[in-house]
Amino acid sequence: MEMQVVIGFSATVFSIIGMIVNNDFHAIPREAQEFGLGKAGYYVLLVGAAIMYQLFCLGIMGAVFYGSALLGGVIMTVLIPVTEVLAVLFFHEPFNGIKGIAVALSVWGFVSYFYGEIQIHAQSSNKPSNVEKLDL
Repeated sequence: MEMQVVIGFSATVFSIIGMIVNNDFHAIPREAQEFGLGKAGYYVLLVGAAIMYQLFCLGIMGAVFYGSALLGGVIMTVLIPVTEVLAVLFFHEPFNGIKGIAVALSVWGFVSYFYGEIQIHAQSSNKPSNVEKLDL
């Protein structure tokens, strides 16, 4: 987990250096001025999104560490339809065929993963134990 925190911090510093070199910080006040919720809302959204993304990456690494890499992939995959549906509901984005295919494939993968886990669990619970009971 510490490694993920260091990677996230290093990526943030690298991105900030890139923004300084490219003079991207000059565009932020202009974008904040044009933002529909005002300057304060823009900065809160900007900082909140950065913090949430770091926490998301840390959570995925926790899922990989305590579960499996497959579980981490499934969690990221199931977020595709959630993100698409929320974008359609809140931002009124068009829901085209490509988004529909992405949603269908991610839901299919999610259901397939849990179906496989249920099958593995059912098979392991039916096996007899290798440990013999000792009568004393």
